[in-house]
Amino acid sequence: MKSKFNKLSFIAVTFLATAAQTTYATDVFRLEGYGPISRSMGGTATAFNVGAAGMMANPATLSLMAPGSELHLGLDLISTDLNVKNQATGESVSSGNHSNNRGPYMAPELAYTTRKDALTLGVGAFAQGGLGTEYGNNSFLSRAAGGLNTGLENSSRLLILNIPFAASYQVTEKLAVGGSIDAMWQGLNLDLLLGAGQVGSLIGSGRVNGSLLPVLGGLPDMRGAHFSLTKNKPLASGVESWGFGGRLGMTYKMSNDTMFGLDYAIESQMNDLEGRATLTAIDGIAGQVPLQGNIKLRNFQMPAKLDLGLSHRLNDQWMMAVDVSQVFWAHAMKDINVGFVTDGGQTLDIKLPQNYKDQTILAFGVAYQTGNWTLRGGARLATQALRSETLFAVIPATPRKHISAGFSYAFSKVNGIDFAYSHALEESMGNASLPNTADQIQTTHSQNNMTIGYTHRF
Repeated sequence: MKSKFNKLSFIAVTFLATAAQTTYATDVFRLEGYGPISRSMGGTATAFNVGAAGMMANPATLSLMAPGSELHLGLDLISTDLNVKNQATGESVSSGNHSNNRGPYMAPELAYTTRKDALTLGVGAFAQGGLGTEYGNNSFLSRAAGGLNTGLENSSRLLILNIPFAASYQVTEKLAVGGSIDAMWQGLNLDLLLGAGQVGSLIGSGRVNGSLLPVLGGLPDMRGAHFSLTKNKPLASGVESWGFGGRLGMTYKMSNDTMFGLDYAIESQMNDLEGRATLTAIDGIAGQVPLQGNIKLRNFQMPAKLDLGLSHRLNDQWMMAVDVSQVFWAHAMKDINVGFVTDGGQTLDIKLPQNYKDQTILAFGVAYQTGNWTLRGGARLATQALRSETLFAVIPATPRKHISAGFSYAFSKVNGIDFAYSHALEESMGNASLPNTADQIQTTHSQNNMTIGYTHRF
């Protein structure tokens, strides 16, 4: 078994490395469900069998799978509709594929599970979430103070990958417990222009320091600063890091038709994101002054999460499920903490405020089985984690309402296909506050997500 797991984990990493581009998360930086079964039912997954993707939600649900082994292959395809409007001038810019670095957003899935008697084991590779924007280099977002056109990019791409090693044990006829430990990788590309007013606001609030600060302050006509930490490749990122996460869960059969589930995912333990970057000082007289160096994003973590769920089978055909989740963003995302060291040894430290709020999510799903078909639908409603006064145009992770539908079709007892469609309803948010925007902006964001999965049982 150990050699088989080692081979599968290697395949999982290779599969993601060669196939993934990125994904745009919809619960801030997290996908709104893992696998087509969960996604089609509003992201519910705590108290019923969602297949191998259960290792990303409640690992104890793996004990609900049939005896034997399963191989799961899946793919998400996400299309976003994202627009940022300058409220003062009426100008607007849409996120698109300006530099072939983002979109359409794809996230593959690969997992293997095996159940023998009371023990179920699993290993997988899933995209946990991320974000992606691409505004190009000629919109109002690329203008420095005084209306100076810089021709510099404004974009972002965050990708978070999980490789869970999961186990579940059927303790009694009613009770199952499970857990996972996840190897995690995250990569970030970022092109961000800060105008002189934004830089001044950060300095005034004590959020900037370092030996490079007086050098930048000595420029004759300072108009702004631009950070670029980007690799224009499918997976490789400007800054990257490894770490780990994990979760514990349980299911309890309250009756023949009703299941209760509970799980808790710990806050990730990621190393600092590190890589190369260019800091370009923008001056009205001296022009653009690029400085090369090493950059860190310190303590960039994914939040802890608590889920409680119920599922109830109404009869042989109908089943319904509901989950309530609490995501602890307030502890995980207070600042974007940036440290830059030029090749000449000069330093610059910046803390960009975020101050996210904890998020509460209510998800509901229903399934109807007839013959070889299972039809599903669901909805999801979350509170807003982002604060308007700290909104960045390049980090507009605002959607919080979803509707979904999908189906499964069993070709035989050993082969089946699952499909889900999820729509994030349009969400708008404005920001007129320094330091995270130079102009009064209004973002609108909606998106469509299609997920397909194939399962082979043996």
